[in-house]
Amino acid sequence: MKKIVLTTVAISMLLVGCNTAKTAKATGNDLAVTNPIETALDLTKVENDKVPVSINPGRFTAETVTYRLPRVVQGTYSVSDFGKYIDDFKALDYNGNVLPSNKLDTNTWTITNASQLDKIEYYVNDTFDVESVGGIGGEQPFSPAGTNIEETNYVLNLHGFIGYFDALKNAQYNLEVTAPSSFLRTSALQETGSKMSEDGNITTSTYFAPRYFDITDNPMFYGELDVEEFQVGDIKIVLSVYSPNKKYSASQLKEVMQKMMQAQKAYLGAVNSTPRYDIYLYLSDGAETSPKGFGALEHHTSTVVVMPESMPEAALYESMIDVVSHEFFHIVTPLSVHSEDVHYFDYNSPSFSKHLWMYEGVTEYFATLFQVDQGLGSEEEFYDKIMGKIQTASAMDDTMSFTVMSENVLDEPYAAQYLNVYQKGALIGMSIDIIMREESNGNRGILSLMKELSLKYGKNKPFEDDNLFAEITAMTYPSIGDFLTTHVSGTTPIDYPALFAKVGLEVAESKVKTNYIQNNGAFIFKPDMAKGTIAFSEAVKNNSFWAENGVLPGDVIKTIDGEELTLATAQNIFSKAFVWQPGTAIDVKLDRDGTEVVVKTTLTQSYTLGQSLKEMPKATQAQKDLRQAWLKG
Repeated sequence: MKKIVLTTVAISMLLVGCNTAKTAKATGNDLAVTNPIETALDLTKVENDKVPVSINPGRFTAETVTYRLPRVVQGTYSVSDFGKYIDDFKALDYNGNVLPSNKLDTNTWTITNASQLDKIEYYVNDTFDVESVGGIGGEQPFSPAGTNIEETNYVLNLHGFIGYFDALKNAQYNLEVTAPSSFLRTSALQETGSKMSEDGNITTSTYFAPRYFDITDNPMFYGELDVEEFQVGDIKIVLSVYSPNKKYSASQLKEVMQKMMQAQKAYLGAVNSTPRYDIYLYLSDGAETSPKGFGALEHHTSTVVVMPESMPEAALYESMIDVVSHEFFHIVTPLSVHSEDVHYFDYNSPSFSKHLWMYEGVTEYFATLFQVDQGLGSEEEFYDKIMGKIQTASAMDDTMSFTVMSENVLDEPYAAQYLNVYQKGALIGMSIDIIMREESNGNRGILSLMKELSLKYGKNKPFEDDNLFAEITAMTYPSIGDFLTTHVSGTTPIDYPALFAKVGLEVAESKVKTNYIQNNGAFIFKPDMAKGTIAFSEAVKNNSFWAENGVLPGDVIKTIDGEELTLATAQNIFSKAFVWQPGTAIDVKLDRDGTEVVVKTTLTQSYTLGQSLKEMPKATQAQKDLRQAWLKG
């Protein structure tokens, strides 16, 4: 998973401080089903923005069974509670009569007289509609893990529609999805057949999932989509785009994605992958019922991405490169290298691995490093990204044990530090990479380590969580073991200048590029929670664009491009401003002590003072050689 940090959390932090009976055999405490569980979604019978779902598990021998929707799904590190989107839950016997059922908690139902159970029926609300402030209460799924139900588009993250029986966790599933024949449909889930209604208007597609994990691991897109396919080596890439206002098409993104993924394959080399990989892109139009959590969620053979449709073309391409590359690199970890917590994931009461530094951090590091390694970006751009991560990580708890945070990521104070997995987690990966390069005269790095771990384990063999550091140390060098115990499980901050010195770099104060709502990662606004207003802070003096246009500390922002700025609208408006590019026309109205001030102009590049990575003037040849091995493999 990758969240676009600014738009999903950082701004918020700023503002808030079947009818045929089947048989089953009892095996211990489980039930081994001789036929798959029959499940069905009917997109032609949506009522009040709800999709009807039918679940036919076959015949039970037990008198009480438990059915659940996921509380947490893999790849996310927060509570989603998909059960709260379920309405009109009914358990029916073979005569169509309602059987007694009891909702134990948000996500769990027990059904009595289960030997008479024929099927379960219920309706599912989507999650996109309630992402606005207030919603339906409690935590809400991160948008790429969520669901959408509308006339022109269905985002079918199946964990939001289909649950599982405690007694049938390893059962197979058949899934029918009925939809208008005019809809395009894409999914990496194995399609086993389709049938069309007599009038040709409705098509029912049938899919097969070997177990519940494959239901959760294979999202679907249905609706008015734009789809392109292309090859990257031996992988077929299927790119599906939903742009409600037709601003973007799959053909526009195809070249960018193809070039990027070819570079990723070249970087990864012999790491095994998949014959097909799906990219699902949902572009949010910013409406009240549109998704607001921007980023992506990985699966073994696909990724779901949510981005603002308002993004300028260059900004969208850059974000797609960063986000999709991150998700694709997850084929290394945790999809190929993972612990027992991941392999035997409990959707209701999950335990979490200590090693988010590897699952998310190393993945993010790969997504950053491969771009300079493969010539998709310059060394200076890479250095800027690294310094940006150091800047963001410094605003978080740099003395918190990363392994303790990972293991307790659902709970405070650790949950608030989750975003550091993309910042300090990536920097941990960088540190290991540099140390390994130094120890091996440039011949080994973290990619080679991950390949070795992948060969030892792989997607079907988990490692023991508590033993990973010892195994990595045995595979590498004592210095790596010391680093892990001191800076990852330990509480000592990483000495970045000492690391950079190994490769002939130093941190220097200089003029650096910044955006229009931050100075080198720090916001330039000061909200007044009592008045409900947002003003520029003293930091605006050091943002060259605003300073050159006469903006002063204390100027209250009234509107941006005609939209009124309030605490309620700030996240949406600032998300748009975050991706502003030089050359964009803007119209901003300010209130300066009762006088209206208008900034109506064309954006120029903004700069501020900050730290940057520079080459040491007197770097030795050994330092330069090590830097070359680090950046170019």
